[in-house]
Amino acid sequence: MSTDPVPVTDEVSDADLLQAHVEGDPQAFATLFGRHRDRLWAIALRTMRNPEDAADALQDAMISAFRRADGFRGQAAVTTWLHRIVVNACLDRMRRNKVRAADPLPENPDRDLVMADRSDHDADLVASETRGEVAAALGQINADQRAALVLVDMEGYSVEEAAVMLGCAEGTIKSRCSRGRAKLAPLLAHLRES
Repeated sequence: MSTDPVPVTDEVSDADLLQAHVEGDPQAFATLFGRHRDRLWAIALRTMRNPEDAADALQDAMISAFRRADGFRGQAAVTTWLHRIVVNACLDRMRRNKVRAADPLPENPDRDLVMADRSDHDADLVASETRGEVAAALGQINADQRAALVLVDMEGYSVEEAAVMLGCAEGTIKSRCSRGRAKLAPLLAHLRES
């Protein structure tokens, strides 16, 4: 067995990078994360619905992946393994964060009232309110259904891919999506009417 580190280039596969990390290459994991960070961030953000919580969950996930890389069995693609760790970190964080934080009051309320008269602000406000309502509705369904919906409906993964990432059967993903959509429909019906 060679003790020389694997050269870290774009030509090296994800699996080879992960193995190089396990064997002690100090650059391998950073390169692997760099390749996939945008997609992992998108999954964390859409699952958590809050940039700060998403960043914390992604950090937790990458620390976990860094530490548990030697446990990767190669039964799925490295990207699938990373996505699964991110989703699980998000679900863990959501379970811990049952209480929502309040938005801080503006520093200068008079200035903010003047700024509120701008029409583009109104459009941003409506979009922000809609995102908030969707996030609140997602917060009312169970975490497993939310994770399935985020992966399939928001991130565009197939049912098969989501099943691999969440470690369950395809039928379970279909069921979670169906039940999640059924729970969201009445919570968001007023958005459809407007």
